[in-house]
Amino acid sequence: MQVILKYLLAFFTLFCGIFAMDPTGKPFPVLKNDNLLRAARGEPVDRIPVWVMRQAGRYLPEFQEVRAKHDFFEVCRTPELACEVTMQPLRRFDLDASIIFSDILVIPQAYGMTVEMQPGKGPVFPEPLVEPEDMKKLTIENAVERLDYVGKAITMMRHMLDGKVPLIGFTGAPWTLMGYMIEGGGSKTMSKAKAWLTEYPADSKRLLTNLTNTIVDYLFMQVKSGAQMLQVFESSCDHISKDEFLSASLPYLKDIRDKLHEKLKAANIATVPMTVFAKGAMHSLEEMSKLGYEVVGIDYSIDPIEARHRVGPNVTVQGNLDPQDMYKPPEELRELVKDMVKKFGKDRYIANLGHGITPQTPIESMSVLVETVHAHQN
Repeated sequence: MQVILKYLLAFFTLFCGIFAMDPTGKPFPVLKNDNLLRAARGEPVDRIPVWVMRQAGRYLPEFQEVRAKHDFFEVCRTPELACEVTMQPLRRFDLDASIIFSDILVIPQAYGMTVEMQPGKGPVFPEPLVEPEDMKKLTIENAVERLDYVGKAITMMRHMLDGKVPLIGFTGAPWTLMGYMIEGGGSKTMSKAKAWLTEYPADSKRLLTNLTNTIVDYLFMQVKSGAQMLQVFESSCDHISKDEFLSASLPYLKDIRDKLHEKLKAANIATVPMTVFAKGAMHSLEEMSKLGYEVVGIDYSIDPIEARHRVGPNVTVQGNLDPQDMYKPPEELRELVKDMVKKFGKDRYIANLGHGITPQTPIESMSVLVETVHAHQN
């Protein structure tokens, strides 16, 4: 019976891949390399799939050329530019996935907040949320309609890829977005956002809930537009305790997955695999493995063997090379990648870094990473 079910699932997947349509009714190209999706579902793969968070970005000179002519968020808001930079790493490396070029902070922007990408500082909110009264300024209703450029980029990108590899859509998670909105940018302490949790618990819950509902609608739009997999980035857990993670993050991560599934089912749209990546929350791998996400992202703070054991056999893991290892000599990097692949094993595994690739990463290191993962199938 299990064998029959396996082949039925494979046939259904092939059927969906052949007859998938974009929002205009035009068929999407048939997917040629589905190793990423098969790994996410726990199916056998031809080779271990590998991609890199922020793989379309500042370490590539061709990306820098685009940025020299265009503001960061202009690139995000212009589908043709977003697709161009999404495609850039695929022209250089034999990657098994593409991820649409965008930013997690487009949701606060859709809420009416100003976000500036300042050189040397990163994202800055000139007018962050200081107290709950400031939430009245947020234009939460119909926020996803103001993000239609992301959907257009996803649809355009699916056709540009011509089935080469799957396309991943993504979002920031509620706690991470709340942190940026209150801190006014990136923070090494999250002290202001943490203060909200204790001083304004009801308002914090309201903000996190509003963000969750927007994220569900946003991801639904991405799937309708052609995203074949989704990743939820909870990037700001390094400075909260496990108890704070379990109360301010985990319930909303679960709601995102469950509510999205309900929304897709009601619309008769097939679900897509989902990854939850909560950097700094490796203390809660057991809890994350029970959320219903097909994949749990592993950061670089934990040994792969321990991570695999704690996640369990029924969830795929993704990760977890330290981005700083990409600066090491090629032979040393190659051995580190071999060791990582050996520890994780071939089944239910997606090779990646344990966080985003950093700007000065040598181009050669990306080639070494991708080639080594594909060459060493344990």
